[in-house]
Amino acid sequence: MSLTTKILYGKPVSSQLRQELETEISQLSKLGITPGLAVVLVGEDAASQVYVRSKSRAFKKMSCYSETFNLPADTSETELCALIDELNASPKFHGILVQLPLPAHLDSKIITRRILSEKDVDGFHPLNVGFLLEGKPQFISCTPHGILKLMAYYGIKTNGQHAVILGRSNIVGKPMFALLAEKMEYGNSTVTICHTGTVDLSRYTSMADILVVASGVPGLVTGDMISEGVHIIDVGINRIKDNSEKGYRIVGDVDYDSVIGIAGSITPVPGGVGPLTITMLLYNTVLAAKKTAPVVNK
Repeated sequence: MSLTTKILYGKPVSSQLRQELETEISQLSKLGITPGLAVVLVGEDAASQVYVRSKSRAFKKMSCYSETFNLPADTSETELCALIDELNASPKFHGILVQLPLPAHLDSKIITRRILSEKDVDGFHPLNVGFLLEGKPQFISCTPHGILKLMAYYGIKTNGQHAVILGRSNIVGKPMFALLAEKMEYGNSTVTICHTGTVDLSRYTSMADILVVASGVPGLVTGDMISEGVHIIDVGINRIKDNSEKGYRIVGDVDYDSVIGIAGSITPVPGGVGPLTITMLLYNTVLAAKKTAPVVNK
């Protein structure tokens, strides 16, 4: 007899978090502070442009300020760093985000380190990564933080559970590892991280109580690779060509149909983790603004 797999939609979680943020934004407004985000977009990557527009709409809807700085694809490292220095010095911007991926001639690590750690709302600066590993995070990467909020909303137990993460990126895999391993309410898990060097992937996925999949490989995880009742967080967003009017469909890193009836719960793609990423960017920008207003922190 198959299980009824619960679908973990991100929208209700995002809506609740934004309601909470509205109160904090209102408090800041009374102090004359409008949370401000500077978004730097280098080149004309289509997916990045769509994502940046979504961020801008979300900030406007929440009465926050967002400004996008569009730079040509041939922008030099010196020119990009000069702009970041200007944004670092501007009190108008509490957060700075350089949209990835960058053109091949630009080193994302150098650019990330150029942003002041107190304005690093992506949580990628080495100082913020260090604070996270120390168990005293300042800014948590948006997608992993959103996943924690989603699991809390749906009451998914993490304490004492075996969490398996597929993917070791600095954006999802590594911070997710640190968060789930940390001794806190929605952590304290035994964590295994798998990657391209992992032999016999199914051996690990089949042992998972919680499975976070951020591999970038469409349909990597199938029903025969998981145990009954596992909670699956599918972070993947992949375009697959098809015969539809659009010419493609969006799928995750999990073969959705094959795990339904086996998994205890799963995030859909689209509509699962995605809605939370921008909300957590708002969260981090508001947090950065609050740090400039000691009265709000009391």
